[in-house]
Parts: sequence; C-alpha cells; structure tokens
Amino acid sequence: MKSNFMLKVEDAKTVDIQKALQQAGIKIRSIQEIYKETDPAEQEKK
Repeated sequence: MKSNFMLKVEDAKTVDIQKALQQAGIKIRSIQEIYKETDPAEQEKK
C-alpha cells in the first residue's frame, strides 16, 4: 500500500525525520519540503 502524508514539525531536519521513520520500520520513497515558516522571535535573536 502506498500512502501520502503531510507533517508539520517545529525543529527537525529532513534527514532526522527520515532516520526516525526508517528506525520505525517505515520505508521512505521521498520527502519534500513544501513550505518553510520563519519564526519572528528567532529572527530577532540573530
């Protein structure tokens, strides 16, 4: 069975998500970043 999912994460990189899913025994075909939000509070710290 092939399924598509969308996730929203706060502080993970694509490679971290892929490793976690693979460790859970989930085969990954692809991961695509479709939108990236910037946190205004983070921008002020820089």
